[in-house]
Amino acid sequence: MKVQLKATGLSIILSFFIANAASAKSDDSYNWIVRGRALYVKTDASSKVSTLGGHVATNSDVVPEIDFTRFFSPNIAAELIVATTQHDISLNGSAVGDKAGLGSVKLLPPTLTLQYHANPTGTFRPYVGAGLNYTFFYGAKTGGAATSLKYQDHLGYALQAGFDYMINERVGINFDVKKIFLKTNVQVNNAYTAQVRLDPWLIGGGVSYRF
Repeated sequence: MKVQLKATGLSIILSFFIANAASAKSDDSYNWIVRGRALYVKTDASSKVSTLGGHVATNSDVVPEIDFTRFFSPNIAAELIVATTQHDISLNGSAVGDKAGLGSVKLLPPTLTLQYHANPTGTFRPYVGAGLNYTFFYGAKTGGAATSLKYQDHLGYALQAGFDYMINERVGINFDVKKIFLKTNVQVNNAYTAQVRLDPWLIGGGVSYRF
């Protein structure tokens, strides 16, 4: 049931973009941008761990990412990004050891932002954005001190800044930075609970294509 609810939520978001794609204009306004990026994900973890003490730490990850941007006017657009990351989790400075492994978990964090594009017809096209992120935790693998792990999905906020540098009217180079405000409750061994803030930075670079 939980997996079905996650799939339904993602389907609603993606259906919005697909439906709008069908109505995109075929003239020179180029209402859509699709981008492929290499994404560096750096968590800024902090936590409160009941009973055991210590703090949770995670590793960084580099993954491929794709995003879709829909323009509603020359300056206003909405962007949806899709990527998945994997992070190893450890508990540092706790009662079970200085660096106790807690296995790993995968994150699927679709993020929808509303953007303002400052120079929509120039070669250098900067933008800023803000929006919502919903992170699904899945594929948790136990290890070290953890024999069972449960993560709580979370709805949070996102801030964004970036630019496209256009090579021609359709193709450009993109650089993008997002800050995701993300927290979760982690239950370890069906007994211990950690309140974890991951608050990752998403730093990406790649190619954009307008159509």
